[in-house]
Amino acid sequence: MRRQVLVFISILSLSSVLGQVSYSIPEEMATGSLVGNIAQDLGLDVKRLKLGNARVYSGDSREYIELNSERGVLLIKERIDREALCGDTTPCAVHFQIVLENPMEFYSVTVEITDINDNAPTFEKHEIKFIISESAVVGAKFDLERAVDLDVGVNTLQSYILKPSDNFVLKLHSQPDGTKNVEMVLQKPLDREKNELMSLALTAVDGGEPQMSGTMQILITVLDANDNAPVFTQPIYKGTVAENAAKGTIVTTVSASDADHGLNGKITYSITNTLDDVRHMFEINEDSGEVRLIGRLDYEKKRNFQINVRARDNGGLTDSCKIIVDVVDINDNEPMIKIMSKSTIISESANPNTVVTMINIQDPDSGENGKVQCFINDNIPFVLKSTSNNFYSLVTDSDLDREIASQYNITVTCSDEGVPSLSSSVTVTLQISDVNDNAPVFERSSYEAYIVENNTPGLSIFTVRARDADWNQNARVSYILEDSSVNGVPVSSYVSVSADSGVIHAVRSFDYEQIKDFQFRVKAQDGGSPPLSSNVTVKLMIQDQNDNPPQVLYPVQTGGSLVAEMVPRSADVGYLVTKVVAVDVDSGQNAWLSYKLQKATDRALFEVGLQNGEIRTIRQVTDKDAVKQRLSVIVEDNGQPSRSATVIVNVAVADSFPEVLSEFTDFTHDKEYNDNLTFYLVLALAVVSFLFITCLVVIISVKIYRWRQSRILYHSSLPVIPYYPPRYSDTLGTGTLQHVYNYEVCRTTDSRKSDCKFGRAGSQNVLIMDPSSTGTMQRIQSEKSILDEPDSPLEHHGQRHCLRPQQGFFCNGQILLDVSYHSKYFFCSLSFTLFLSFSGKHAETVNIFMMISSSRPVSL
Repeated sequence: MRRQVLVFISILSLSSVLGQVSYSIPEEMATGSLVGNIAQDLGLDVKRLKLGNARVYSGDSREYIELNSERGVLLIKERIDREALCGDTTPCAVHFQIVLENPMEFYSVTVEITDINDNAPTFEKHEIKFIISESAVVGAKFDLERAVDLDVGVNTLQSYILKPSDNFVLKLHSQPDGTKNVEMVLQKPLDREKNELMSLALTAVDGGEPQMSGTMQILITVLDANDNAPVFTQPIYKGTVAENAAKGTIVTTVSASDADHGLNGKITYSITNTLDDVRHMFEINEDSGEVRLIGRLDYEKKRNFQINVRARDNGGLTDSCKIIVDVVDINDNEPMIKIMSKSTIISESANPNTVVTMINIQDPDSGENGKVQCFINDNIPFVLKSTSNNFYSLVTDSDLDREIASQYNITVTCSDEGVPSLSSSVTVTLQISDVNDNAPVFERSSYEAYIVENNTPGLSIFTVRARDADWNQNARVSYILEDSSVNGVPVSSYVSVSADSGVIHAVRSFDYEQIKDFQFRVKAQDGGSPPLSSNVTVKLMIQDQNDNPPQVLYPVQTGGSLVAEMVPRSADVGYLVTKVVAVDVDSGQNAWLSYKLQKATDRALFEVGLQNGEIRTIRQVTDKDAVKQRLSVIVEDNGQPSRSATVIVNVAVADSFPEVLSEFTDFTHDKEYNDNLTFYLVLALAVVSFLFITCLVVIISVKIYRWRQSRILYHSSLPVIPYYPPRYSDTLGTGTLQHVYNYEVCRTTDSRKSDCKFGRAGSQNVLIMDPSSTGTMQRIQSEKSILDEPDSPLEHHGQRHCLRPQQGFFCNGQILLDVSYHSKYFFCSLSFTLFLSFSGKHAETVNIFMMISSSRPVSL
């Protein structure tokens, strides 16, 4: 079987149709037969067909051809019957498009279907009867029914054969449409007496190979006396009818005449079309010859009809004519919009002029009724471009932004130019896919968070939130704590942040007294590729809690000898006995301190300043007042709940030191010290008595002991007033500690041989220091020297042996210092001779000098 292939490639500017290919194949090819190598003919690579998702688009018509993208060839998908597909229309062709994507393009393909001789000529009836008068003259014509051959070209009907041909011969008449009418012509008069009934065989033969034919029997009855046949007034009649004409509309009227009279001149009309739809669309009045419309016309299916009409008299004589009916088109079809290929999703990063979808517009009407104009809705970043006849491309007109619009409903409306105009529309829904083009944005430019100290580790402090305008994975925000340090410590040891929720947790328990606030940065990062991020600064401020009780700095509470403040009996009302100094390391109102007198030996004698802690007399001191007064002062802060501390203040009401000693007689620690010292000395003497070597060891031990004692006195620094850290200064005016104290202790490099003299102030205080304690001193106020004999180097007070220095006493291990102060500046000096004796015997004397001064104003 011969197959013809015609290939045409044309380049169309500003069009997505890149080429056109034509093939020619015979009908009735088997399914799967090769039509042509489309990849080779179009110059395409087979991989392009695969990657481009190549497919056949044929609109609403049936798909007879399929594409094998693996081989790049076109194959027969369904057996093609040319007669069923095109009828008598030539040439017969199948039109479709090959559509490719990524990028989108298509090619037009035309496959011409050639005819094969697969249909034999056929007659509508197997037999036909004629009644012919024997008087019929030679040359009388008898119109026969045409045979119909569905094939075209040489394969269609070519000739007729009449057998036997003794009385009749055939005569063919070619018509303008290419068909042939057949007539049986009498060539020899009939003789009813010889043959009243005649049977002829009419055979229709086509020109195909092999040749095919069809046969019809002609039965002739011979009669007498009908000498004239009907004759039409014209051989061809023409008529027009609109396709929307109603049933019963008269198309035209035919007329024939017969010269005979009576029954032989009566004419009847009939339509002789066979094997077509003429009889279903038209009918003729057999008496009047009026042709009426009985069916529904459609210009788009058939534009003209050819009606064959026969006029026959009662004698069997006939004549024929032809009626050509033209169907007039009206605008009864709205444009049909076909989506050839579309992308339901497009990236927001698509460049302008990117093809989104391709549209085919079809309007079966003709002329102006078939001209179509299309447009889309406004205010969208798309435009509709005409690529070729009846084809449009929907392309992007500007940049897309999914965050502004994530979906577009694009309505394509097409209208024809008929009157009235008809239109149709279709909506294309287009999703905009996301690109990671937006970084996360925090709700605030910076954050401030607060947390109360002493929190539980792991406590949720605050939440930072960032939002990403992108979608799905690109909008999934993760929170990261940026590396930094706070006071040299990584910030991750202070706080942590939840990667998913942005919740900031405390890693440790905070102490306001150690750190009050710090800053760190949190980064928000999305899940895009590559990821985008932003950061924000978070300032965390620690809020104070009343978690520290007040601390009493003065007077210092000792566990050794008794500490007492000395008040002379001549003290007036408002006399300043001492001042309770306390601090609270908390802040704000948690550090506001108040002083209250909780207990007292005599509540009517002393009062405590609520704000400054000063203990003053509230009445005149009398001789009846007890020497030993014990005051319990409670110090409270202003926190909720408040915390407090209690201090015991011992006050000695006396004018002289002996009175004080008689009341304060607790020297247990000194006795134990002396007992232990006596035991070790007696033991040493016993050892010396027995062993000479031991004596030498004891002598050396004594020397070493004296050297160590001198070094201790030389390097020791006895505090008079406790040291207050600078941070304990009171800036709120609560009276807790109004001044910053800073003391310097000075003495000579050889204190045993030095001496110091200084002027005495108007008032004199005596401090009693217990060396076994933590440096606590007692202060005794007197108007004159305690000792009556200033020249005596040694005085006896009961069983105590005291050395009298220039400005103080030393009694049994206790050092009595002379302290003077003037205005706001404090200074004191110490110079005395240390006298050691064992059982009243002189053992050793040491001269000691010490001076204590302050370079800053103080308040005692």
